Amino acid sequence: MNDTIIPVFDLGGVFVDWNPMYLFRKLFESEEDALWFHQNICTSDWNLEFDAGEIYAEGVAKLITRFPKYWREIQAFDLRWKETLGDFIHGTVDIHNELIEQDIPTFAITNFSWEKWVSCLGEWPFLEKFDGVIVSGLEGLVKPDPRIYRVFCERYGFAPDSCVFIDDSEPNIVAARKFGMHGIHFKEPAQLRAELIALGLPLKAK
Repeated sequence: MNDTIIPVFDLGGVFVDWNPMYLFRKLFESEEDALWFHQNICTSDWNLEFDAGEIYAEGVAKLITRFPKYWREIQAFDLRWKETLGDFIHGTVDIHNELIEQDIPTFAITNFSWEKWVSCLGEWPFLEKFDGVIVSGLEGLVKPDPRIYRVFCERYGFAPDSCVFIDDSEPNIVAARKFGMHGIHFKEPAQLRAELIALGLPLKAK
């Protein structure tokens, strides 16, 4: 098994459907208002600050000082964060379980607030099945920064070309490939399964 490619997964968009609009639609009467709030107040860039290690209570308080009128909605992004989650992507969970059954070590590199990651441990059974996870919020590095892939390889003792990184974000895959890893741009589980089989991983063809 020494020559087997090591699968390294992203989490949001690969194992679980995540979209802040799921919550924002509950907070505003129209899709237009919810989208405006996402694009102008609780933005993707603001969320990335938590992925880089910002504490939720502090980040929320800072944003409320800029937009006090929206304090309820901004606070909801922390207190009701679980409502930003959709369903598990069961096809990926199945692939992961098959790899584990074949004694293939699996890992993850995720852009994730360390607070929220810890809060999901009891609710996402697949998390504890990984042999190791790099959480951006604990490293102070977010994908596609190439240093996060270096941290992974150094921590777990892998050469980049012995790993395949799976992510739904194309920039993150481009960065992983530049670092020397194999990369799979995840679109749906059947495509992932086929590409992993092509790399020699022992999965059932479906």
